[in-house]
Amino acid sequence: MARRARGRPIHGWLNLDKPSGISSAQAVAAVRRATDAAKLGHAGTLDPFATGVLPIALDEATKTVPYVVEAAKAYRFTVRWGEARTTDDPEGEVAEVSDERPDAQAIAAALPAFVGEIDQVPPAFSAVKVAGKRAYAMARAGEAVELAPRRVRIDTFELVEVADADHAVFTVACGKGAYVRSLARDLARELGTVGHLSRLRRTAVGRFHIEDAISLEKLQQVGHIAAAGPPLIPISTALDDIPALALRDDEADRLRQGQAVPVLRPADRARIEAVGDDGVVLAIAGDLPVALVRVDGIQIRPLRVLNL
Repeated sequence: MARRARGRPIHGWLNLDKPSGISSAQAVAAVRRATDAAKLGHAGTLDPFATGVLPIALDEATKTVPYVVEAAKAYRFTVRWGEARTTDDPEGEVAEVSDERPDAQAIAAALPAFVGEIDQVPPAFSAVKVAGKRAYAMARAGEAVELAPRRVRIDTFELVEVADADHAVFTVACGKGAYVRSLARDLARELGTVGHLSRLRRTAVGRFHIEDAISLEKLQQVGHIAAAGPPLIPISTALDDIPALALRDDEADRLRQGQAVPVLRPADRARIEAVGDDGVVLAIAGDLPVALVRVDGIQIRPLRVLNL
């Protein structure tokens, strides 16, 4: 007899406001304890010192994590000028100092060079792999870490305020894979000084926004209350950027059984053309998501079936 999964089935996404001082994995573990969900995962790691939006998938929503991870992200952060750190954040040791401090005019003039498609070298303390090893593991062991530049997308990069001579506050919106720590490091170098990321708060991941996030403390208060339960976001809402394909009941049944649905009738082809046939589509029946599918013109093939 197959072992039954521990916990209760709770399907959906949770928009957690991660507190500082815990890792993303520890945040997931805390959510598990608060909700007693059977299965969890998160979309987009936040460093322990960072706070803000950490989308957490519960049960069937875990099948959609890869699509949320690809979403654009937004941050508010503070750069500390004059002090470089080994980790490019406040958790590392001081590696270099400088007496130079940029003013608001110089900072604003430097920002456009960091917007668009840019080449960025990830921090040495990052999860990037080098010859099969994680860069952070090599750096912690005292090994030299040489990382190649990667192409990343920065949509906006704006100066919010110069808090004092040593600190400036920014907002940035970017694509997957961009490191805010690298932005802070490289901007400081461009301005003729050194610097590191002293504060970081993620304000958005795709459809998840900080204004709608729940604190871990609040979640722990309501998570076990049966009448309330955790404040979940429907799976389909988290996938709003993915085209939706409406199904008939018989088609939905076939997909739930892992079977492809043939596209034969002119009316079927009209539905397919409306959503396109060159990527992943969310198949729905009524208001219920059925599966993530791929359409190739002659059939609808299930990629991940959602057992809801």
